Amino acid sequence: MATDSTTIAPSLYLPGPQTPRYVVDVSPKRMANYFTDVLIVGGGLAGLRAANALGDAAAIVVTKDELRESNSNYAQGGIASVWDPADDFASHVSDTLRAGGSLCHREVVELVVHEAPLRVRELMAWGTQFDQHDGQLVLGREGGHTHQRIIHALGDATGREIMRAVIARTRQLPNVQIWERAFTVDLLTVDGRCCGAVVARHGQPPALIWAQHTILCTGGCGQVYRETTNPAVATGDGHALAYRAGARLRDMEFMQFHPTVLYIAGSSRVLVTEAIRGAGAYLVDCHGYRFMQDYDERLELAPRDIVSQAIVRQMAITQHPCVYLSLRHMDPELVRREFPGFTATCRKFGLDPSRDPIPVRPGAHYMIGGVETDLDGRTSLEGLWAAGEVTSSGLHGANRLASNSLLEGLVFGARCGELVGELVRQQPHPLRAERLDWRIRPGEESFDVADIRNSVKSLMWRAAGVERGGDRLREAVHTIQGYSRYVLDHAFYDAAGWELQNLLTVATMMLQAALAREESRGVHHRLDFPNVDEQQWRRHIVLQAPAE
Repeated sequence: MATDSTTIAPSLYLPGPQTPRYVVDVSPKRMANYFTDVLIVGGGLAGLRAANALGDAAAIVVTKDELRESNSNYAQGGIASVWDPADDFASHVSDTLRAGGSLCHREVVELVVHEAPLRVRELMAWGTQFDQHDGQLVLGREGGHTHQRIIHALGDATGREIMRAVIARTRQLPNVQIWERAFTVDLLTVDGRCCGAVVARHGQPPALIWAQHTILCTGGCGQVYRETTNPAVATGDGHALAYRAGARLRDMEFMQFHPTVLYIAGSSRVLVTEAIRGAGAYLVDCHGYRFMQDYDERLELAPRDIVSQAIVRQMAITQHPCVYLSLRHMDPELVRREFPGFTATCRKFGLDPSRDPIPVRPGAHYMIGGVETDLDGRTSLEGLWAAGEVTSSGLHGANRLASNSLLEGLVFGARCGELVGELVRQQPHPLRAERLDWRIRPGEESFDVADIRNSVKSLMWRAAGVERGGDRLREAVHTIQGYSRYVLDHAFYDAAGWELQNLLTVATMMLQAALAREESRGVHHRLDFPNVDEQQWRRHIVLQAPAE
């Protein structure tokens, strides 16, 4: 795996939770079988970019909802790319490394940063309409960046515009089938190699897709928390099924919390893009005090971990459930023009940004940890590749720099697709159904799936949220293990049950890693270990399923 050995000590390897190898019956003789060169699990930006890089290799893209229902589509922020002549690659690299808390891999950061302009031009050629003024791209600035280098589309709807263009292009590819509303239940493995997946399509019984290569692009796991910016589909499925298949997962303690999520009791949580603070909005507490001056000289443009932690502390000081964004000093017309989505959302709740303070608090946003990959997107499991938020690529370290995530999906989606497509052309071989026979013992007990899921989400928010402590983490591990004893071995027949099994598996790994890392670094803030420990903890934590 790619490692900057000059700065990062050898990883700490821990056994992860005990799980069944498969969560459904698997038998080629009793199930429908499909065959393809490449299986891409996930229809977000990373997955579709991989599909566009395969050349003429036959591929099936499987996504559990519609293509537009992904974290990529909901990305309000932009793509970070060196574009301004006053900017340079070294500065973008430096900003990324600084935000990453000494755990970024320099060679990965340099690769991604240098490819950024190429990938942006590619999107423009495919029809993406980025914001421009007088024929030049409009560049914004977000927390942790030292230059104006954030490229947006439609103000605060960058992800939606990019996905519109990429989906349209992908649907025209003659070699790519797209299976929407198809839930990937497990990865297939034979003799230590990934050879496809178990997929339940349109509510039908699971079928088997056999593939020479499988590319995992399933996104994040924000739904493991009560407070989250993530859509309902982000239940950590890719993390869990890769783990059950035997792949290594890394840095699962690092969940990035977005500082500003619209907080209105009873409503769904809506992300308030960081670009609004980049444009000049202030954070104030319930008394109108601009508190960021007490925490960081960069004020509202400090990295997200610092801002999130400051907000949580200020909420504790004031004993108030949120803080507020103040835009009253800003030009109302500029706010309406630059942030139409934000303005429309505020109006739905009777708020006028030009007059009213906007209630916000942190929410789970981006999973930094994930399936361990190398520079080309290879995982530790032969035949399995991965790109995007489901991975731990080495780009983000302990804290993701704003607007580097869409970029990561583009770069590694393209690299995976290009290399896998070339391997298919160089080493073609006929596909066949392998011998497998796995049976799940039907359980007689019944339980409320929704109730357990809500309990897990609330528990994770209390124990492994912005602030963490050993006692709460240990208690949460014990509770989650109790749920797991009767849920993981249960035979489910629908997505709700499989998602619960995945959430429990991912939650356990996150808690184990957070408990093991006895320091505070990046997004991981331990109240009982408040300092960075460079000597002991400048290293990754890797989890892998215990050998059966």
